[in-house]
Amino acid sequence: MKVKLFDESFLIRGTFTISRGSRTHAKVVVVELRQGEYVGRGECVPYARYDESIESVLAELAPLAVKIENGLTRQQMQSLLPAGAARNALDCAYWDLECKKSGHRIWEYLSVAKPQPLITAFTLSLDTPEKMKQAAIENAHRPLLKLKLAGEGDIERVAAVREGSPDARIIVDANEGWDEAQYLKFVPELVKLGVEMIEQPMPANNDSALARLPRPITLCADESCHDRSSLPHIIGRYDMINIKTDKTGGLTEAIALKKEAEEAGLQVMVGCMLATSLAMAPAFMVAQGVDVVDLDGPLLLAEDRESPIEFDDSLMKVFPASLWG
Repeated sequence: MKVKLFDESFLIRGTFTISRGSRTHAKVVVVELRQGEYVGRGECVPYARYDESIESVLAELAPLAVKIENGLTRQQMQSLLPAGAARNALDCAYWDLECKKSGHRIWEYLSVAKPQPLITAFTLSLDTPEKMKQAAIENAHRPLLKLKLAGEGDIERVAAVREGSPDARIIVDANEGWDEAQYLKFVPELVKLGVEMIEQPMPANNDSALARLPRPITLCADESCHDRSSLPHIIGRYDMINIKTDKTGGLTEAIALKKEAEEAGLQVMVGCMLATSLAMAPAFMVAQGVDVVDLDGPLLLAEDRESPIEFDDSLMKVFPASLWG
C-alpha cells in the first residue's frame, strides 16, 4: 500500500468569524491510501485550539507511512495516534479504501440501513447585531440557524437574528466565550428568544459550574467532548454532546462514542470543522438519527471538491461513491 500526505486550502465565502478569530480559507490535510487500482481518501482540519497545525498533523502522520505500507491495519492504527485531526484523516482513508476494495458502500460495509437525507443547521458567523440580522434575513428560508456568539452583546445579536428570521429554529455556540455571570444573565433572555440549544458556553477546563447551574435550555458539550473518555466529565454538566470526527480521531471512534453517549442518556449532535464534502461524508453516517445535524461546512465555502455532497438549501443528500465510502 502506498501513502500520500498533503495539505490543501479552500476559499471561504466571505469571512468566517468565531470568538477566537476570523478566517478566509479552510485549510485541510488529506491522506490518500493506494492499493493497486483502489484509492481511499480522508480529510481533516488541524485546529489551533488543540495545538494542531498543518505542519504538526503532517508530522504526526509521516512516521506511520512505512508501517502502513507494510500492512498496518485500521484497527491497529487506533492506538498509535491520539484522538485528533491526524487520526481522523487516516481512519477515514482506511474506511474509504476498504469500501472501494469490497465494492460496497459504507452503510453496506457497516451493515446498517442506507442513510437518509439530513437537514443541517446553517451557521451565521459572529458579527455585529446589524450584520447578523442581515444574514438572518438572507437565510430566513432555512429551518435551523446556528449563531456564533462571543460574550458581551450576545443577547442583542440573538434578538437581531430572531427579528430577521422569525420562523427559524435557533441554536447558539459560545465557543467557550462566557463566564458564570454571563451565563446566568444570558440564559433567561435566550429562553424568551426561543433558543433551543447552547453549545459550549464556558471554557472546557472551567465548566464545573454547569453541574449546579440551571439548564432550562439544552447544553451541548463541544470542546469538552473528544472521545469516549470525555463522557464521565460531561455527564451531569451537559445534556448533549457534539461529535466531530476531527475530535474523535475518525469514524471508528465516532461510532463508538455515539453508542455510549446514547446509552448514557445524552442527546447527540454531529458537527464539523470548516471543511469540504470529503470531511462531511463520514460525519453524515454518524449523523443518521441524531438530535442536531451541523454539517454545513461546504455551504460556507466558495469552492468544494469534485463530486461534492449536493445540498437543496439546508437538505443534505447522500454522498456519491466517487466522493467517499
